[in-house]
Amino acid sequence: MGLDYGSKTVGVAVTDGLGLTAVSLEIIRRERENQLRPTFRRIEELVKEYDVHRIVLGLPLNMDGTESGRSELARSFGRDLEKRMGIPVVMQDERLTTVEADEIIELTGQHKKNRKDHIDSMAAAIILTDYLNQNME
Repeated sequence: MGLDYGSKTVGVAVTDGLGLTAVSLEIIRRERENQLRPTFRRIEELVKEYDVHRIVLGLPLNMDGTESGRSELARSFGRDLEKRMGIPVVMQDERLTTVEADEIIELTGQHKKNRKDHIDSMAAAIILTDYLNQNME
């Protein structure tokens, strides 16, 4: 499972049974950034439903590769997620995934105002695809 963690949303993607392709699944929304219990509950439901054995969580890095405050928030979310789910959470560089997701969605012909409804789950699919590609050996 791939996750794109944001201040008010978490984009979710999953792989096919063989772990070869990533598919955007949904966006989990919350009212406040620190309101995580419903987010964890939904992720837990999806972990069970899709028989997930590993979570790939996007790590927001600066363009020069350094970490920021958002990086630490993602790492903290990952640690909490790993404790709660009992499965490994690995961090994956997510630089430019939102830009790439927006370009992909634009190619599908979606109106600009509807793109935000899909961009986070598409970014999660890109994060997961990048991880799968790097770990195929």
